[in-house]
Amino acid sequence: MDDEAPEPDAERDARVFGRMFEQTYLRFHRRDERRSALSGTARAVLLHLAHTGPLTVTEAARHLDRAQSVVSDIVTHLEAKGLLERQADPGDRRRTMVWLTSQGFDHLERDREVLATQLLGRAFAAMTPADRTALLRGLSALLDADDAAGRPTTTPTHRRPTAVLPEEDP
Repeated sequence: MDDEAPEPDAERDARVFGRMFEQTYLRFHRRDERRSALSGTARAVLLHLAHTGPLTVTEAARHLDRAQSVVSDIVTHLEAKGLLERQADPGDRRRTMVWLTSQGFDHLERDREVLATQLLGRAFAAMTPADRTALLRGLSALLDADDAAGRPTTTPTHRRPTAVLPEEDP
């Protein structure tokens, strides 16, 4: 008699995971209207600058295929919110560069969050360390399997976090 258990049904497990993921999303998604603070174009300016580094308003307008006056207005609005700042170009003091403030970087980071960290933290605190590790390992294995299946890699704005997992016991 064979001592090995049969392979689990991958499709069945995928359906169960899908239902569990739906419940997870419904319980833990952010409900703070996170995207209402900025227009799509303003968010695009922040994201573009985060990827390119400091630019002049003219360069940003050209990159974003927008009128310079439109980008200038957006930059002024974002500067008033403390998300961008203008600074002299160290290589040419006649040029003014636009760059994200630390508050701008923080805003982008919060804007990317889909799940409410506070709600997850409360649930994670009620879990055993072993269960937390198992959950993170399992999600990491799922993402690794998808990577191995040849799916395109994630974009730089949606980098996959690296879980810091304890070493497995021998």
